[in-house]
Amino acid sequence: MAERTPTRPGKTPERTGQTSGAVADFLGKVGAMTQARGPAGAGRGRLLFALDATMSRQPTWDLACQLQAEMFQTVADTGGLDVQLLYFRGFGECRTSRWVANARALADLMGGIACRGGHTQISKVFSHARNEHKREKVNAVVYVGDAMEEDVDRLAARAGELGLLGCPVFLFQEGRDPVAERAFREFARLTKGAYARFDSSAPAELSALLRAVAAYAAGGRKALQLQGTGPAKLLLEQLK
Repeated sequence: MAERTPTRPGKTPERTGQTSGAVADFLGKVGAMTQARGPAGAGRGRLLFALDATMSRQPTWDLACQLQAEMFQTVADTGGLDVQLLYFRGFGECRTSRWVANARALADLMGGIACRGGHTQISKVFSHARNEHKREKVNAVVYVGDAMEEDVDRLAARAGELGLLGCPVFLFQEGRDPVAERAFREFARLTKGAYARFDSSAPAELSALLRAVAAYAAGGRKALQLQGTGPAKLLLEQLK
């Protein structure tokens, strides 16, 4: 994988007892469902986790790493899910990990990724997701970024391909760039996924949303319907 350049330790986000309690209860139910799927490789879900690691994300990178590490921890605790990490940065650099059942290893990798200047490479994310899905079903793609600097029509065409393949993309936007928001919402619609915004003032919401997506990838719509409120409800309202 990529060279590991240490970053500053992230600050653990604060979460309300109501949010963490609801998510914990939800994940407990999902865990009970996914444990019935059998040993590794037998009916397991697959989640592709893609990150924009360009320089514009540096100010809040530590927070994002902490939240994403929490999701990987949740995946590891829930079981029934293989995860692959993809990130892009710099001049055309785009790297992926292998598919892993022990998602805790990906949390360690996150701590070794440093942001570098460069343009977005969302087209590579969609192309990689399509190729992986054709080899073996990818239950969900998570994309976390703050900008969109590519031809939106070409990206929409690739997103449409993922939608036809039944591979939903969950896009989480950091900040309030209107160009990125319009594009991300359209990609979510075309893939039958979902869109949400986050910032440093609401880390608990992103944490809960990421956990809900992990649960969806492991247990499908039925898993989200078990909760029916909060982050899971937000995702269900957008899923078609």
